Amino acid sequence: MLKLTSPSTIKYIMDKYGFRFSKSLGQNFLIDEQIIDRICDGAEIGPDDDILEIGPGIGVMTQEMAERARKVVAIEIDRALIPVLKETLAEYDNVEVIHADVMNVDLKALIAEKFEGRRPKVVANLPYYITTPIIMMLLEESIPVSDIIVMIQKEVAERISAKPSTKAYGALSVATQYYSEPNIIAKVPRTVFMPQPNVDSVVIRMTIRMEPPVSLENPTLFFKVIKAAFGQRRKTLHNALNAGGFGQSKDQTAEFLRACDIDPSRRGETLTIEEFATLANHIYNHNQNQKN
Repeated sequence: MLKLTSPSTIKYIMDKYGFRFSKSLGQNFLIDEQIIDRICDGAEIGPDDDILEIGPGIGVMTQEMAERARKVVAIEIDRALIPVLKETLAEYDNVEVIHADVMNVDLKALIAEKFEGRRPKVVANLPYYITTPIIMMLLEESIPVSDIIVMIQKEVAERISAKPSTKAYGALSVATQYYSEPNIIAKVPRTVFMPQPNVDSVVIRMTIRMEPPVSLENPTLFFKVIKAAFGQRRKTLHNALNAGGFGQSKDQTAEFLRACDIDPSRRGETLTIEEFATLANHIYNHNQNQKN
């Protein structure tokens, strides 16, 4: 079996298949076995697990997951890597590679077909510019997965897992924590990649919540309140909500906040997800009463 963490093996593959790294696809291959083990250990991949891998590259993580999991289905966007993966994964009968852009795939249908109704864990090593859109697509569209394990830029991982009243806490923190429980499982220095990227990475595991942490009258309004609260971070919550287009006077905004035991002079980054839910529900109920 080819040792895919070896730079000489990567060079052999590149020469054999005429492969060249694509900057636009953010291709950086892991060359550290210990990091791969830490990621799989942190993801708790076992013999009963199914894996949906996004961006397998040359198959270095895919091989290790195939050793541990029941089944791996890998989606790769780069056509040039399909023959490479056919070779590097040839000895695994529990792996299937699909050439596609994950953003154009009907994932609910694919999961139903490939995993027979089971909820796989998603494992992804993606270019940074597309990571957050893919995470939010998986969460917002209620794709039936149990966990999302993704390698992302350190600063983005800090934002996803941030707590209220911290610099990193923002709309992304609240949104991702509404749908999942995030936990950083590995720090990945830039030196363990070929070619070497410009920043360090972090692997974060997001365990999907079966039930949301808060009860919402209207989820759309909840996320609109969050967007408004963080849209202008330097503003007080009172002023930020007034600028958010909720159709009420400044006095009404202040009344809403006080009715929810929220000081109007606070800033959005100090609110917990529970306080955001209370506020959004109060605004929704007020608007419904006005209609009746």
